Amino acid sequence: MKLVVGLGNPGKEYEKTRHNIGFMVIDKLSEKLKVYDFKEKFNGLLGEANYKGEKVLLLKPQTYMNLSGNSIIQVINFYKLNVEEDLIVVYDDMSLPLGKLRIREKGSAGGHNGIKSIISHMGDKFLRVKFGIGQSQDKDKIVDFVIGRFSKEEEEEVSKVLVHTSDIIMGMLDGVSLDRLMQICNKK
Repeated sequence: MKLVVGLGNPGKEYEKTRHNIGFMVIDKLSEKLKVYDFKEKFNGLLGEANYKGEKVLLLKPQTYMNLSGNSIIQVINFYKLNVEEDLIVVYDDMSLPLGKLRIREKGSAGGHNGIKSIISHMGDKFLRVKFGIGQSQDKDKIVDFVIGRFSKEEEEEVSKVLVHTSDIIMGMLDGVSLDRLMQICNKK
């Protein structure tokens, strides 16, 4: 069984913002896995698919970003999942250019409050897919930038990379080696 988590914030005001890129990836992935029914469980929206004989859970925590770990740990404990082997977390990363992807198996939070929350609950060894959202030009307006929407020009790029990101995660579910997937990400 695999648990794929997209980080974001609940509510209409946060839809399609940079900080909700994780939710957007889960939406794209749900199309590929034909998951149309998300239930309110574990302080999140949880969808379930059967993919090649393996259960795949899709989670959008509804705890707000800073408490994402609270939702995820509930799912991990209920299904008795192995964090290092069964968890994939997708989230926005300001340190990467817009649309650039990075895969990591462990590491620090890098200033991301959602990742800090997850690490506080289950340590730093879990698979991550970081989706670059670019950097704010004004260091005093980082929060506004992160919870802001993409420009029209950026939306086209984001749309393409959402498809690419969901393909990368499908590769993970198919058992493609992380080294190979990292090479693919680095080429884009």
